Amino acid sequence: MGLAIIGQGLAGCCLAWQLEWLNADFTVYDEPRPVAASRIAAGMINPVTGKNYTLGWRFSESLAEAVGFYRRVEGILGASFWHPMPVIRLVSEKEWKKVAPKLSDPELSPWLEGVEVFSEGPWKAAITLRGGGRVAVRDFCEATREHMRSNGRFSPPSDLSRRVHCEGAAGLITGQLGPHRSAQGEILTVRANWPQDRITVGGGGWLVPVGNSLFKAGSTYVWDRLDGEISPAGLSRVREIISELAGPDFEVVAQEAGVRPIVRRSQPVIGNMPDGRIVFNGLGSKGSLYAPSAAANLAGWLVNDAALDPGLDAKFLHSS
Repeated sequence: MGLAIIGQGLAGCCLAWQLEWLNADFTVYDEPRPVAASRIAAGMINPVTGKNYTLGWRFSESLAEAVGFYRRVEGILGASFWHPMPVIRLVSEKEWKKVAPKLSDPELSPWLEGVEVFSEGPWKAAITLRGGGRVAVRDFCEATREHMRSNGRFSPPSDLSRRVHCEGAAGLITGQLGPHRSAQGEILTVRANWPQDRITVGGGGWLVPVGNSLFKAGSTYVWDRLDGEISPAGLSRVREIISELAGPDFEVVAQEAGVRPIVRRSQPVIGNMPDGRIVFNGLGSKGSLYAPSAAANLAGWLVNDAALDPGLDAKFLHSS
């Protein structure tokens, strides 16, 4: 009985590659999903995140797997999706009191490249982090879909197929995994004469260069509206973020909205649901980092009966 991947966003695309490399019998099927985060994602990978300035969950191992995965796909397709670059974390005076003591944390030190403290200006410090970068998520997904089509894998699932639901926010909104914490975000693409060799983070937002003097910037978080529609409030908020991070001299090229698929602790969910459905969801805002390793684990379970990682296993989804 063949496998059928339902959904070709980041989760479905990563799973398709992992299954192909295991010589599995599978097809993929997708329908346009207006709320899909993969359409607009900046694909940012940032080692140290959040207000508490902590190393991302399983960051080191996940980064190594992700880079190896994207490089392997690049070699097959002759394209470029992974763009490594440092992350500049701008820290306010208020944040500095919490951040400064953590700079000596041995868990963080391998990712710390430098610290610059300012005596004046809107920011107290700029922390340079290694291990960051950007995945061109939309390009990766589009190229993967074309690759699967050209290999005859793109078709509606048969009644006999074992279906793997990779429908992201669209699946969560319909209650596919029960309670969820999905959040809508709005992103701007802007044109500006700023350095293209670094990601800038601070003030609750980020600025990611995507080439040709273009940047993606964001993002808002809205939990009570998951319609994938842009808003004047979102435009205003992201413009404010950009001005704080880099200044007012920019041109807005595009405004987009999507819904981050979030469940549990913003970690991926894979495996069997109680009703027998197989799922791969919950990539949240860090899918570029976690999708490759989660997909590898799920593919191994599907094809070779390998054990699922307890930290990802869907059967533990609502146990804590």
